[in-house]
Amino acid sequence: MNQSAKVMEAMIGYFEGDIRRINHLVKVYAFAKTIGELEGLDQKTQEILEIAAITHDIGIKISEEKYHSSSGHYQQLEGPNEAKILLENLGTEAPIIERVCWLIAHHHTYKNIDTSDYQILVESDFLVNAWEDEMNSEAVENVKSRIFRTKSGTSMLDSMYKRRV
Repeated sequence: MNQSAKVMEAMIGYFEGDIRRINHLVKVYAFAKTIGELEGLDQKTQEILEIAAITHDIGIKISEEKYHSSSGHYQQLEGPNEAKILLENLGTEAPIIERVCWLIAHHHTYKNIDTSDYQILVESDFLVNAWEDEMNSEAVENVKSRIFRTKSGTSMLDSMYKRRV
């Protein structure tokens, strides 16, 4: 069993009973895996991206308990420690944990996106959030121009939200 499958199983258990959050992480993972492969990421970066996509919202439970908010700021603050614990328990290598935690700590920060794993994670989350948050065509177009940089992610956004854009 590969590491992404172990992490997926653990995260489904982590969000037990919360179908909305489980569906969200599965969709973000699917987009990240697909975009990463289409963009030709190397194997290590692809693995990090996939694990980060699965765990990116791990901080939401603690944020809601501690701050009564699911705000991205709180998720970025609380998520890395939760992910570190989960990933260490799964025997994930320390350098992978470190990078995944960094990505979780920044996945709602849209300035200075300078690596492919970070770019694809943000795009994948937006592909899902645009639908879940019922973004209007102007908002989708704004996100496209401000955030999207990969050919694959941009193509998917256009195909998915063509009627809205």
